[in-house]
Amino acid sequence: VTPRKQEHTLLANRPFCEEMAMTTWAMEEFAGAKLGDGRLNDRLIKLAARFADKPTASIPGACPDWAETQAVYRFFDQASDDKRSLGWQDILDPHIAQTEARMRQHRIVLCLQDSTELDFNGQGIDGLGPLSYEAQRGMYLHPTYVVTLEREPLGITDAWMWAREPKGADGTRPGIRESRRWTEGYERIAEMAATMPDTRLVYVADREADIAELIQRAHALGNPADWLIRSQHNRCLPDGAKLWAAVLAGAPLGEIEFMQPSRHGQAARTVRQQLFARPVSLADGQGGGLSVTCLIAKETGAPDGVKPVEWRLLTNRAAQTLDDLIELIEWYRCRWEIETFFNVLKNGCRVEALQLGSVGKIELALAVYMVVSWRLARLVRLGRTHPDLAATELFTDEEWKGAYILAKKPVPKTTPTLREVIRRIAMLGGFLARKGDGEPGVKTLWLGFARIRDFVDGVEHMRSINAI
Repeated sequence: VTPRKQEHTLLANRPFCEEMAMTTWAMEEFAGAKLGDGRLNDRLIKLAARFADKPTASIPGACPDWAETQAVYRFFDQASDDKRSLGWQDILDPHIAQTEARMRQHRIVLCLQDSTELDFNGQGIDGLGPLSYEAQRGMYLHPTYVVTLEREPLGITDAWMWAREPKGADGTRPGIRESRRWTEGYERIAEMAATMPDTRLVYVADREADIAELIQRAHALGNPADWLIRSQHNRCLPDGAKLWAAVLAGAPLGEIEFMQPSRHGQAARTVRQQLFARPVSLADGQGGGLSVTCLIAKETGAPDGVKPVEWRLLTNRAAQTLDDLIELIEWYRCRWEIETFFNVLKNGCRVEALQLGSVGKIELALAVYMVVSWRLARLVRLGRTHPDLAATELFTDEEWKGAYILAKKPVPKTTPTLREVIRRIAMLGGFLARKGDGEPGVKTLWLGFARIRDFVDGVEHMRSINAI
């Protein structure tokens, strides 16, 4: 018997329940779902596992047959008023509970918030609204995505989903004030902070969150969660000076150097920034002032033709030493993880291709796909932060062995590490693994994992008909 035949025999002769192996992570993540019917709970677990196995596929493409496809559509029909009026919160609640449990295992966690628009233009979906342009049709998503200081994604704890109303004849838009989502997002993080005395929660957001109402609300609550926001407004200080000029007028307190990954067509490069900071007083909305720290990180020696990286940040934290400033910069740099999450959700899971007929059904699907996207992003990050974990911590025996068989490589006799298997799977998705390529990204992992699942499903079917 050739070694390759031995490998296939080894895979075929290990008995296992394919359905159980496929759904284990989903069972853990959606345990305790209260959807009003145990059959709906089972369907949620099953469809989440299907979507995770083939994240780039359409709903029919992710399901093995038409009967299961119909069952998935019936599940999303539960959003209708004449059914159960199921909401996306019902789907996310058990995942949020699991996320909070993971948060409690860490001393500091970063709660990242941002918004993204979902473009469903040209699709017949009831309840959509305008996007950046009034003629575009779609909706918005604003999640809270929690990561560790090592950038390991812990999960989603909150979300806003909404469709804008069209502008009126006077040019104003009716409906709830959208800026409220930032302040309310902080309030919910503050509520969580009260239940996690041993974990420091840090709210991190980009320029759109630079709202006086948010800063004032955090101050009024006593800053139960720290906050770090990129400054958008060059405010006037009590002495009449402008905020950013006043901070830069002082001497730099030190420097920081880091490697900026490639993005937006720009190659990875080393960034060196000078750090400036000072405490300032901002209006508290009641005729007084509240103390915050303004930190400016200004790049020096940027390459010709490249825009220097400059960040202006506001925080409730007192930054008295260079180490304090560096810690804040490292926290802010982790904000990019929510952009990665959006990339997986929109380009990996292709949620903008969903055709479900109404915004309510789309919201149910988004809740499931957000958890799927978190899992994919977490797999990649764990391969970097915990490379020596056994692969069986996250993959079944059939999955990790399939990665070697598909690559026509000998199957290891002992369980390989998580990093080894993730790289092997990513290579099936197009990762070249050359000396200077670094670690694989999410896209090659999701493409490679789809091949793995097809292989495992094929082996299981052959076993069921006694073909192997």
